[in-house]
Amino acid sequence: MASKPGVQRSGAISKGYNFASHWEQNAPLTEQQQAAIANLSHAVAERPLPPNLAQDRISEQQNGLSVSTKGSSFGLEHSAAMEAVLVNTNQFYKWFTDLESALKSETEEKYRHYVDTLMERIQICDGILQQVDDTLDLFNELQLQHQAVATKTKTLHDACDRLLIEKQRLIEFSEALRSKLNYFDELENIATNFYSPNMNVLNENFLPLLKRLDDCISYVESNPQYAESSVYLLKFRQLQSRALGMIRSHVLAILKGASSQVQAAIGSSGGSKASVSEGVEASVIYVRFKAAASELKPVLEEIESRASRKEYTQILAECHKLYCEQRLSLVRGIVHQRISEFAKKEALPSLTRSGCAYLMQVCQLEHQLFDHFFPSSAEDVSSLAPLIDPLSTYLYDTLRPKLIHETNIDSLCELVDILKVEVLGEQLSRRSESLAGLRPTLERILADVHERLTFRARTHIRDEIANYLPLDEDLDYPAKLEKAATDELETTSDDENLVFKTWYPPLEKTLSCLSKLYRCLEPEVFTGLAQEVVEVCSISIQKASKLIAKRSSPMDGQLFLIKHLLILREKIAPFDIEFSVTHKELDFSHLLEHLRRILRGQASLFDWSRTTSLARTLSPRVLESQIDAKKELEKSLKATCEEFIMSVTKLVVDPMLSFVTKVTAVKVAMSGSQNQKVELVMAKPLKDQAFATPDKVAELVQKVTTAIHQELPMVTRKMKLYLQNSSTRTILFKPIQTNIVEAHVQVQSLLKAEYSPEEIQGMIKMPSIQDLQAQLDTLL
Repeated sequence: MASKPGVQRSGAISKGYNFASHWEQNAPLTEQQQAAIANLSHAVAERPLPPNLAQDRISEQQNGLSVSTKGSSFGLEHSAAMEAVLVNTNQFYKWFTDLESALKSETEEKYRHYVDTLMERIQICDGILQQVDDTLDLFNELQLQHQAVATKTKTLHDACDRLLIEKQRLIEFSEALRSKLNYFDELENIATNFYSPNMNVLNENFLPLLKRLDDCISYVESNPQYAESSVYLLKFRQLQSRALGMIRSHVLAILKGASSQVQAAIGSSGGSKASVSEGVEASVIYVRFKAAASELKPVLEEIESRASRKEYTQILAECHKLYCEQRLSLVRGIVHQRISEFAKKEALPSLTRSGCAYLMQVCQLEHQLFDHFFPSSAEDVSSLAPLIDPLSTYLYDTLRPKLIHETNIDSLCELVDILKVEVLGEQLSRRSESLAGLRPTLERILADVHERLTFRARTHIRDEIANYLPLDEDLDYPAKLEKAATDELETTSDDENLVFKTWYPPLEKTLSCLSKLYRCLEPEVFTGLAQEVVEVCSISIQKASKLIAKRSSPMDGQLFLIKHLLILREKIAPFDIEFSVTHKELDFSHLLEHLRRILRGQASLFDWSRTTSLARTLSPRVLESQIDAKKELEKSLKATCEEFIMSVTKLVVDPMLSFVTKVTAVKVAMSGSQNQKVELVMAKPLKDQAFATPDKVAELVQKVTTAIHQELPMVTRKMKLYLQNSSTRTILFKPIQTNIVEAHVQVQSLLKAEYSPEEIQGMIKMPSIQDLQAQLDTLL
């Protein structure tokens, strides 16, 4: 709506108008929205007036109606008058101008009133905005003042914090200085107490003062840079030495008192040490000392808790020594008497078992008593060594002379089993902590037994196996086997002694020795002995085989050797060791040539510049040779089997083998001869040769057939007598059978090439290979 020219727009109107224009441009309304606004405007225009204004409005309408009625009537009259008056154009224009002005004045009156109201509201709003701007300015000024005050306050607060921190630092420094000085100030207090005549180990202030003294020493040691720290440390150590000396004297007095009480109790009981040793666990030897342990327990626990320090380690070791000395003075006589009684009554194995059992009992009781005195040191084996070692040494001194004179290998093996299995294996493993002090002595005894057993085993191998002199009945083969077979038929039960009776004695002794030593000796020692005994046993069997071959027959000697070598190989197989040893020896043989050259003047003894000087080549050569008894045994067995196979083959088919050899020689001579006479002789057919006539061939075939029927069954019977295992006999007989068949095949091939079928069938009568094979199969 346009305003009058004389009215100026205020800032609020301009802002409102600009906002409305900007809004209309950025967010134009659609036609539908404009129609809705128009409808809303009409609805608002027709809204009723408030109740207090409704009556006035009605009365004014009524008054206006009457006025207008009058006016209309007046107007009609006036219009009639005007019609009467308006007689010219000027009057009409004047009348029309007045009428138009009156109408416009009536129409714009309410809008002017509304504009005036708006202008008043705008002025009021402008005043409010001005007041708000003034208020904001005041707030900004107040905020700046507040920031200035806050900055000053923070500065003051920081200064106060710094002062408090400085104060706290000074307080802490003062306290730290005081705490450090306290360690030095304690010297006078501790010295006064320790030098007091009333101070002793049982005083309730003794242990706290000792702990405080240790703290002071630790502190001064860790701070050597302080003034006079070395002087204070020396004085502190003097006080500590005095305190530890008091502890040592106190422990010694208590232990001596307990020992005196025990000795008095033993004396009052009649002085019978045997009676005390019988009930050693419940005797006064342990009861009185357990009572003494309760008196020393606080002091000893305190010492053990500080065992990490050198001084307390030394005093603890001295207390251990004093304790062991007092206990040893009481127990030594009883243990010696008891072991001496065992030595008089029992044999060596029983003595070893009883002595070890008794010593382990004493050792366990001593360990339990020691644990009452020194709980933290009981795990250390060396703590009780001054007590346990003399007791165990007496057992060792008792056993060693008997071990040296023991010659029976079975007894020595029993001793190894007792010490290794029963004592070290079962007892010590079950009570390892309390009996650990005995282990070195028991292992020493076991080592002596091993050494003695090894010596006796070597002596046994030398005397009973290597140098064994066989008796006549030891070489009575095959009669010995025939007798054993007869006894086996008469005896219904399986008796292993019958089997052992057929063995050559060195073989039985070898296997017996190996079975005894296998679990008694260390693997390295047993390996050397096993290699040695297998080697000498094999040599001894071979010697016996030669004697049997001279006494009975070569075949008996071969079968004897095969039988015993097979048994030896079978019996040593379960031993999980290598039957080989490496021998090292020094070889000086290369020095001989150098010595000769020196004697001839061709070399110098001290010519270091030349490589040929004796001094540079004086070092001997180290020669290593490995001997495997098992491989040597296999080699001997293989050679013997091959020798037996060839001897049996030669026994049966020797004529055929000679015939084939002669035929081969003739053919070779024919092919390589340059002499015409010889060639003429050799050019004759084979059957015309003197050694190859049909009669001669028939004779050798008959000899071989007779040997197969007579000699070969005898061989198989001997094989069954010597070799009870059928598979072994089959393996050994198979090459013989193959050789016999191969000889017949060669002869048959020669006969077919050189002789007529009538001669072969009529005169020679060569058996077929199939019949020969079947006949040989029936022999086994």
